[in-house]
Amino acid sequence: MTDNSFLAQYGPVAVVTGASSGIGKSFAQRLAALGFDLVLVARRVDRLMTLADELQQAHGRDVRVCGIDLSSPAAPQQILDATADLDVGLVVSNAGFGLKGEHAANDPQAMTDMLMVNCHVPMLLAHGFIPRLRQRGRGGLLFTSSVEGLIGCPYSTAYSATKALVISLGEGLWAELNPEGIDVLTICPGATDTEAAALQGIDPATLQNVMSPDEVAQLALDNLGNGPTFVTSEHYRASFETLLSLPRRDALMAMARGMKR
Repeated sequence: MTDNSFLAQYGPVAVVTGASSGIGKSFAQRLAALGFDLVLVARRVDRLMTLADELQQAHGRDVRVCGIDLSSPAAPQQILDATADLDVGLVVSNAGFGLKGEHAANDPQAMTDMLMVNCHVPMLLAHGFIPRLRQRGRGGLLFTSSVEGLIGCPYSTAYSATKALVISLGEGLWAELNPEGIDVLTICPGATDTEAAALQGIDPATLQNVMSPDEVAQLALDNLGNGPTFVTSEHYRASFETLLSLPRRDALMAMARGMKR
């Protein structure tokens, strides 16, 4: 798809959640370069404002900043209200975070917030934007999941469960909306060079086969019409194909041993 046809299919406005850093920031930069006007959503308004200024100066695009706490039950409706006057053709539900360690040791409030950000927001954003996309007769929904959503991951159990919901959500919506000209893609990144690892207590230097957020975002946009699900890393795609070919019990115990190491 050419840049012009991509913009015609999914433009003129894209919403990106979790746009203040990482993959979300890369999505915003790439979409602005393609000619999209943007709605950037995250808690850290200072970062969003800096990014908005950069995109406006570099590409001359209109950029609307929405400082919203995505762990709030009201967050999806706040995004819908903030975009009611815009012709949104692409929704990138990218925001998310994870927790590592024994499930019983996780903080209950942190798990609740994670459930809201990782699951509640994409589900309700899709619910709210689908009627708008149907009225347009074209557009797209792009969800960021994780390879950890492909199987229950020991010592990342709650995060893995939230990302499994995102995969199921995207797959179901792909089948519902594909006949109507609305594309749905769920991406499953592996290790990515973002703040997430350090925030989960992981030394980024210990990670292997790490992709840049720019690579992940570009691959996602390149494959938006090739849903329902896309593992962005060739290494992790091969690794999880092998893992998922094992008896489930063996795969889970192998993962548990690996995580302990």
